[in-house]
Amino acid sequence: MIRKIIKIDEEKCNGCGLCAEACHEGAIGMVNGKAKLLREDYCDGLGDCLPACPAGAISFEEREAPAYDEAAVLAAKAAKQAAPLPCGCPGTQSKAIRRPSAPASAHSGPAQSELSQWPVQLKLVPVNAPYFAGAHLLIAADCTAYAYGNFHGRFIKNRITLIGCPKLDEGDYTDKLTAILRENDIQSLTIVRMEVPCCGGIEHAAKTALQRSGKFIPWQVFTVTTDGRILGED
Repeated sequence: MIRKIIKIDEEKCNGCGLCAEACHEGAIGMVNGKAKLLREDYCDGLGDCLPACPAGAISFEEREAPAYDEAAVLAAKAAKQAAPLPCGCPGTQSKAIRRPSAPASAHSGPAQSELSQWPVQLKLVPVNAPYFAGAHLLIAADCTAYAYGNFHGRFIKNRITLIGCPKLDEGDYTDKLTAILRENDIQSLTIVRMEVPCCGGIEHAAKTALQRSGKFIPWQVFTVTTDGRILGED
């Protein structure tokens, strides 16, 4: 039958494995470091994998393909329920991090990390990660955590953290952020950038994504100076 199905451009694929993680049907797998459509009859043609791909390697096409076999998909899920997801780099595996509350007396000990999820790199995080539900979202330029000494306590605590560098990362963040904001119940948005001009890219992407999402979410922007201050708080 002729139907809509995904197409993977192997030359563009960077082997991150996020599409395989996003494919709930198990149609995509990693072969020799590249994403492959392993089972055409497992692909429902809805494209949950498209926004997860940071390299733009996945698109739709209409061609001859076997019909989507939901029964086979459900059977395969049941058989592999306990098996690890066939992703690329283990560092891309999405997970929430639970931390015990620090006792009130523990002021003189080492500072505790406030990070509550993994991964944090904007290009790697899945669009529909469960920790986005009801999240207060932090979008930060990666240098800010090094420049501002109390970054964990001031910004990461009680937020889901996404980082990136608009100058060094390939492509734009706007589409990925739009999908995250549109498809999840995000409660607020905090943007932290450096004062350098090139860092404006991450602020622009976040604001544009918020507009495109069609949602009204409280947001604020903080700018960190290269000597570790917050502009406007001198």
